[in-house]
Amino acid sequence: EPVLVAEEEEEEEDDGDGDDLARRFLRLEREQSALLQALPPFGEPVSHVYHPLDYAWKPHCDFVRRYCRTPKRVLFLGMNPGPFGMAQTGVPFGEAWHVREWLQVVGAVKKPPSEHPKRPVLGLNCRRAERSEPAPHRAAPRPTRPVDGAL
Repeated sequence: EPVLVAEEEEEEEDDGDGDDLARRFLRLEREQSALLQALPPFGEPVSHVYHPLDYAWKPHCDFVRRYCRTPKRVLFLGMNPGPFGMAQTGVPFGEAWHVREWLQVVGAVKKPPSEHPKRPVLGLNCRRAERSEPAPHRAAPRPTRPVDGAL
C-alpha cells in the first residue's frame, strides 16, 4: 500500500512565496511516486525497496524550492540514486556531503518502514559516498543563488 506524504506536511512546507514552478514540480513528483508505489511488490530476490520521496521529503522539498524555481535548460547525465545518494537525502545526487555542504540543503530525514541492515538511512549525516563521486576536496565551487533562486 502506498505511503503518501501527509497533506499537513505539504501545507507546512508551502511557504507561499509564489514559487509556482517548484510547487507544481513537487505535486507531480508526489503523484508519480504514488503511482509507482501502487505497483505490485517485487518478488525475490528483492527484499527492501526504499521510497526517499516519503521518508526524505523535507530535504527533497528544500532542494526543489532552492534550485527548481525558474525554468532551466538542463541535461542530467549519470544520475545515481544509489544507497548513499538519493536514498539517504531525497536529493538526486550521489553524495550526502555535496547535498549538505555544497548545496546547503536542510531537512529531517525519517527512517523508512523497512531498512536493509547493510544500507541504513542516516540522512544528511551519512558519511559514505557513491563510488562514482569525487572526493569532497575535489568538489566544484559552491553554487551561487541569485535573488530568484536560479543557478
